[in-house]
Amino acid sequence: MCGMPVWGIAGVFGCAYLAYLSYDHVRRHEFDWPHDPIFILTYAVWILLMAGLLFETRCWRERTFFALVLANFSLGFTLASWKTAPPEAVRELRIASCVLWAFAALVSLVVAYSAPTGNQKKGA
Repeated sequence: MCGMPVWGIAGVFGCAYLAYLSYDHVRRHEFDWPHDPIFILTYAVWILLMAGLLFETRCWRERTFFALVLANFSLGFTLASWKTAPPEAVRELRIASCVLWAFAALVSLVVAYSAPTGNQKKGA
């Protein structure tokens, strides 16, 4: 991602869209969350993928981005697993998710347009 704008821009659009979706759920007072086992498993796979990417990268800006995305998927996993979550808790977690996605979009923009650092080569 560092030094390759295409991946950073993709991250910006993806995270901005997910921030909007989280905001829209809060705006429309939609606080239900699917608790399907496949949904929970999907979040678990995303968590593992983001954890792997977090430890794979050498660029601190990428690490920041992957840490934010990992935190967001962890929130989703928590909500998917927590069947008795009160609506107030779901609302608060949706707001937190919106903030995290928006911040991840901003970090991704920084990653896209910043020069590689240290031992990172352009395109690596």
